[in-house]
Amino acid sequence: MLIYLKLLLTAIFWGGTFIAGRIVAQDVGPFSAAFFRFMIASVFLLFFTYKLEGKFGLPQKGQWIPVFLLGMTGVFSYNVFFFKGLKIISAGRAAVIIACNPIFIALLSAYFFKEKLNLIKVFGIIISVIGAVIVITKGNLNSILADNLGWGEIFIFGCVISWVAYSLIGKAVMEGLSPLASVSYSAVIGAGFLFFPAYFEGALHHFRYYSMIEWLSLFYLGFFGTVIGFVWYYQGIKALGPTKASLFINFVPISAVLLAFLILKEPITPSLLAGTILVCSGVYLTNATFNKKDKLVQRRPGPSHLNR
Repeated sequence: MLIYLKLLLTAIFWGGTFIAGRIVAQDVGPFSAAFFRFMIASVFLLFFTYKLEGKFGLPQKGQWIPVFLLGMTGVFSYNVFFFKGLKIISAGRAAVIIACNPIFIALLSAYFFKEKLNLIKVFGIIISVIGAVIVITKGNLNSILADNLGWGEIFIFGCVISWVAYSLIGKAVMEGLSPLASVSYSAVIGAGFLFFPAYFEGALHHFRYYSMIEWLSLFYLGFFGTVIGFVWYYQGIKALGPTKASLFINFVPISAVLLAFLILKEPITPSLLAGTILVCSGVYLTNATFNKKDKLVQRRPGPSHLNR
């Protein structure tokens, strides 16, 4: 029961990152917000890596470039797009769009790693894409043809591209390095490279003017949304296996939409509700059909679930 509770709280924490990100993005620059988030996360991730594994398993000679790419995709570009997008569009809409990550990962895994797509997975992919389109277009499908999509949606879709690249890189090349260690090092690398654009954005000057709610939101993003979420999710995978643990990811967009309604007073529109149901159902069908032969997924769950 404790593991199930941790997995449920993890989904809620990840849903909450969209609310915290929306708050931070209004007055804090995207590079500054991303830097402070992962500066906080890096400290705790390194601590947990040493505490849980008893050592720092440094990457081997051939792993440094992949670790660098993990930091630049899953930390650097993902979070810059994340905060840029959340400055423009609502937290609930962003959460549902990003919830399509597993769909694109499944499609590209089938292409690059020859993972099989059965009819149930294909059906799940189709209804998830339909749900995402409904959310992105606010139920007006003609807006795609009319080119009325905004920069907010484009930036959030940049998050999806960054996360898919991050997940596939981790899945392909991180053998021999634990998921926790690979996440920790990619977070440190990402934070290091975020420092420079954050500096030129004025982070070292403006940070003293951040409000208490902005600092609390940054701490939430770094500690609860990244560190605790990852550690508890990884514990869930070890205890229950990746198939059962991954099903809790379906609660992320649901919790994000509900929290955005309760905290940010964002309306739950019919298109948002319908899109959320379709996306969650599609992700469920796509993830729930993994079988015991998917050993790569069971063995290397870590990098694909760092943050939301």
